Amino acid sequence: MDNKRIVVTGAGGFIGGHLVADLLRRGCGNICAVDCKPFDEWYQFFEQVDNRKLDLSGKEACFEALQGADEVYNLAADMGGMGFIENNKVLCMLTVLINTHLLMAARHHEVKRYFYSSSACVYAADKQTSENVIPLKESDAYPAMPEDGYGWEKLFSERMCRHFREDFGLETRVARYHNVYGPHGTWDGGREKAPAAICRKVIQAKLSENHEIEIWGSGNQTRSFMYIDDCIKGTQCIMESNITEPINLGSNQLVTINQLVDIVEKIAGIKLRRRYNLAAPKGVNGRNSDNTLIQKLLGWQPSIRLEDGMEKTYRWIYDQMTAGPARRAVSGALARNV
Repeated sequence: MDNKRIVVTGAGGFIGGHLVADLLRRGCGNICAVDCKPFDEWYQFFEQVDNRKLDLSGKEACFEALQGADEVYNLAADMGGMGFIENNKVLCMLTVLINTHLLMAARHHEVKRYFYSSSACVYAADKQTSENVIPLKESDAYPAMPEDGYGWEKLFSERMCRHFREDFGLETRVARYHNVYGPHGTWDGGREKAPAAICRKVIQAKLSENHEIEIWGSGNQTRSFMYIDDCIKGTQCIMESNITEPINLGSNQLVTINQLVDIVEKIAGIKLRRRYNLAAPKGVNGRNSDNTLIQKLLGWQPSIRLEDGMEKTYRWIYDQMTAGPARRAVSGALARNV
């Protein structure tokens, strides 16, 4: 790769950390990694990168971060799994400040390309009421009825990217991520998503010999889950493409939450009693990615099987839960649950 300066915001997070790692593997030697968290809280940290701790909700921080940038991958957001999204709508919506100020800075610094990570949560709720969901096409985001809070912020920021392109000539690219999972991500604390949460619960049940698992909702909700390697490849392909409108980036391997638990039980070599918490946040009843457009425009779509990605994710979370301080914390939690 040439020596263009690439800025990755949200670099201390799950997807951002993997993206920085892949850029380094590809030979990029001028990377600026930005996150608001202290460095020791970043999921992946690389000494050879220009690492900066900045709160990008502020305009001045965004202008500082993007100085000299050729390309920007904006992955910064205050978000998490459904439990976090449903209970922190204001925090999710305040993320609009990040994208707004970054776009202003990108225009000012004459950034050549700007990538925005949107979400499948932008899609209209009335198209996701059944477990037997019809895969969501890009056009299904309108008429607008997105996930309250988080989805509205993402949809508004998509439009902001569009108008910065149309009004100011900033080359923007937008991908709608569908449930990204994998190692080096959040697996406890309230922000974790379903794949990591289920891995954690199955591991806890196995270690405690209390062979029961709580599932949020009926377990019949349907989803597709994209492994992180597919996400990183697709993100860079979209950035380098001529695709100017928002596009789906997700697996189309549809499963129920019960089937996801089946997969993790098989990996763990255990069968658990299932207790369904119908009062817990569960999101829409069904969501899947229609990959017609990405196949047409890129000749590619995410293809890593859920079973393969979940095995890698389970092994990594198991190691985190059974090593050092994490092992002591898990042991304490198990003791309290006995």
